Amino acid sequence: MLTDIKIKNAKPRDMKYKLYDERGLSLLITPAGGKLWRFKFDFNGKEQTLTLRSYPDVSLAEAREKRDAARKLVAHGVDPREIRKAQKAAKDKSENSFEVVAREWHEKYTPTWSASHADTIIKRLIRDVFPWMGARPISEIKASDVLAVMRRVESRGALETAHRIKTICGQVFRYAVSTDRAERDTTGDLKGALPPAKETHRAAITDPKQAADLLRAIDGYQGSFVTRCALRLAPQVFVRPGELRQAEWVEIDFDAAEWNIPAERMKMNEPLIVPLSRQALEILREIKPLTGNGRYLFPSIRTSTRPMSNNAILSALRRMDYSKDVMSGHGFRAMARTMLAERLLVPTEYIELQLAHAVMGPNGRAYNRVAFLKERREMMQLWSDYLDGLKAGAKI
Repeated sequence: MLTDIKIKNAKPRDMKYKLYDERGLSLLITPAGGKLWRFKFDFNGKEQTLTLRSYPDVSLAEAREKRDAARKLVAHGVDPREIRKAQKAAKDKSENSFEVVAREWHEKYTPTWSASHADTIIKRLIRDVFPWMGARPISEIKASDVLAVMRRVESRGALETAHRIKTICGQVFRYAVSTDRAERDTTGDLKGALPPAKETHRAAITDPKQAADLLRAIDGYQGSFVTRCALRLAPQVFVRPGELRQAEWVEIDFDAAEWNIPAERMKMNEPLIVPLSRQALEILREIKPLTGNGRYLFPSIRTSTRPMSNNAILSALRRMDYSKDVMSGHGFRAMARTMLAERLLVPTEYIELQLAHAVMGPNGRAYNRVAFLKERREMMQLWSDYLDGLKAGAKI
């Protein structure tokens, strides 16, 4: 019989060898120094071997307990190796569940997304997918299972979200295929399963005369001074509403006349340089004495530790009698894109780069953050001068 002292004193040799306990239990000593438990038994007239992990992870007493449990199975006509296979399969399934793979995929790609985009994706998975598919092995999920999830989302009137759920699930399945945990992306079978989502365009004013009226209304806004400054800056820089309301003073370089938005706050996770015109700088200098000692250009009315709310700009537009069908916070981007191209004849690539859209060069590679920076500076000043002209009643 084996003892703990014998096991500890067992030294590796040039060839592997065994130390025997009793009732089929032995310890295999490898040339590399490994000590592996083995249980030998007869099943259906043939000699079989069951591995019981290694020493000291499994002690002598634990190895004997595992041997005795296996002997009971054999006595009842059950092959303990088949039990081991079933346990391993169950473990593999739990470790390769849809939720496990989806969270792994999300963690892997989060650094390439903006914080808001990553947050939106995981919230959709947690709310709409994991409760119904999360615990299931991803390799066993069928197209009909994904469709059932999409139908639940559609039933609450969120058709566009249902389509986005399909896209997210498809990306998770393709990741599972690439990591050898699924055979195929089953969402490919769901093409046409849902009616197409209606394309929604954010309301925007692109007519010069209407734009002139809006700019004059902004100058006459009677609400909060912080909101009024944000409203005045919005058409000058035409960034996304979230980028505007979360603007921080450390990002503003008055000497270089630039606003440097870091990658983590951008939708495409790429930093953006916003050249600041004279008019934009004037607005910033006007508000700096009020909020310049804090973090945000446009802080919340309740606390300076948070930026202004999501609805601040929208609410201000409504107070000025601009309904949701006429103008939105995103509308300043469409206004600039349309009028810069159609009225001021600015090359499209300059506009798209300033909008932080991906623009490919002649060699098929995306332009970097400083591409056409000189031209974009000139464009931003031209745009601000044009807006001043509209407000002043220039001929349109």
